[in-house]
Amino acid sequence: MAVGATAIALLAAGCGGGGSDDASSTSNTVVIGIGEPQHLIPSNSTESNGSEVLSSLFYPLVDFDAQNKPVPVAAESITPNADNSVWTVKLKSGFTFSNGEPVTSDNYINAWNYGAYGPNAQEGAYFFEKIKGFGDLQSEDPDKDGPKKAPEPKAKTLTGLKKVDDTTFEITLDGPFSGWESVMGYTAFYPLPKAAWKSEGVLADGFEDAIIGNGPFKMKGKWEHDSQIVVEKNPSFKGTVPKVDGITWKIYQDQQAEYADLVAGNVDVQTTIPIESLSKASADLGDRFKKSPNSGFGFIGFPQYLPEYKDLRVRQAISMAINRQEIMDQIFLGSRTPATSFVSPVVAGYRENTCGDNCKYDPVKAKQLYTEANGPKELKITYNADGGHKAWIDATCNQIKATLGVNCVGVGEPKFSDMLTKAKAHENIGLIRLAWLMDYPLMENYLGPLYSTTGSSNYYGYSNPTFDNLVKAGVVAKTSEEAIAKWQAAEDILAKELPVAPIYTQQNVFGYSTKVNNVTVDLFQKVDLYKIEVVG
Repeated sequence: MAVGATAIALLAAGCGGGGSDDASSTSNTVVIGIGEPQHLIPSNSTESNGSEVLSSLFYPLVDFDAQNKPVPVAAESITPNADNSVWTVKLKSGFTFSNGEPVTSDNYINAWNYGAYGPNAQEGAYFFEKIKGFGDLQSEDPDKDGPKKAPEPKAKTLTGLKKVDDTTFEITLDGPFSGWESVMGYTAFYPLPKAAWKSEGVLADGFEDAIIGNGPFKMKGKWEHDSQIVVEKNPSFKGTVPKVDGITWKIYQDQQAEYADLVAGNVDVQTTIPIESLSKASADLGDRFKKSPNSGFGFIGFPQYLPEYKDLRVRQAISMAINRQEIMDQIFLGSRTPATSFVSPVVAGYRENTCGDNCKYDPVKAKQLYTEANGPKELKITYNADGGHKAWIDATCNQIKATLGVNCVGVGEPKFSDMLTKAKAHENIGLIRLAWLMDYPLMENYLGPLYSTTGSSNYYGYSNPTFDNLVKAGVVAKTSEEAIAKWQAAEDILAKELPVAPIYTQQNVFGYSTKVNNVTVDLFQKVDLYKIEVVG
């Protein structure tokens, strides 16, 4: 995203620097705060900072209406066959990339093949898994801990992608999936121009820092890491035209510094008001302090690759030791609600309290289970310091200390991208603070990426073949009702095995400056770039 993750993160913040190329130097431009993106190649960008920036540079095949139904955008039409296993995409004619190249079927096919090819190690590769031939693009290292080189995959391109003509292509899936049109609204499915490639399947050096998209804005200069990304209006864009002429995506490492800039008028939109500023935001911002629905789901992951968390009783005890309501009231001031399930209430199929007793505050039972399991004497929870999580992680640790009688410390990684890198490498960073914003509005989007054995954001190493099969069974189900039944059965397994401890569901709590109006933040925690406008 979430965070979905998709995958899977709150927008980070910090002390970004301005530059002489700052788009805010002109009157009809805006400044929006973000954290440092992990990546900007669409198939490698699975967190919200990168997704925000890419939404200004690219135009998706589909977007979503107020009922979360997919609506063609860059596509003229998207048509399934009788059993939803073959999908034909017809592109709108006349669209170009910001460098003038026409947008064709090849641009999608080449970008998706690159994203799916195992050796490219793209964070979003999981999202191409349902396309026929995906397995042949993967390879397993025969000696993961040794010097042996992994064998080359059997193929470099997906057999399920077929060009019909310059504006039409077919997608053949491994099986039926009625929700596939929604999946194609995700970041990983953006096209890439010919200019992206050094040679077939090999990205050109420096392309990511000056990426070229098919969207309403284009890069102005290059990605200034840990400082800013400036985009300006793409004059050749044929789609819906934004009301502003440019955006400075100002990069912060500290949300409180971003908030200070918001109040001072140096930032026009902050999508997540920091915890420490919630009590004064109404006084500081007046009616420019807003709340709106959000698909965010926050949790603490138990690394399955660390022996101290393999005992279910340890996981249950830690979860039961957390008084979620107290944290929501005292730290988040009611801006978030305790999570009692493994998916967000905004998606069809959500059920209250699927986590059951495992998510209820029960200090007596928690202490009993932890003692029986001989749980570890020291606990640490790693979080990204650029996301404003210190206060609630410290509060959580204090509750765990008081209930279980063990030492617990919160450890802040400077950047979210750094924490993800360490988690992916299975470094011993203890319990992991994570969150997920949906990539597309299906229950499966919370289950597959976060808990499937090959899930793109399964940073804690959970694996259960029965769970995997239920998620897949939901994908190929003939109706949405049948799909939801399978996915709910999969969620029931999570409730029993507790690979993560659900903590909260969130809403957007954002603010904006006096310079702008018509500011909205959607379920994906993104500013609507087509509505925001400069006052006057």
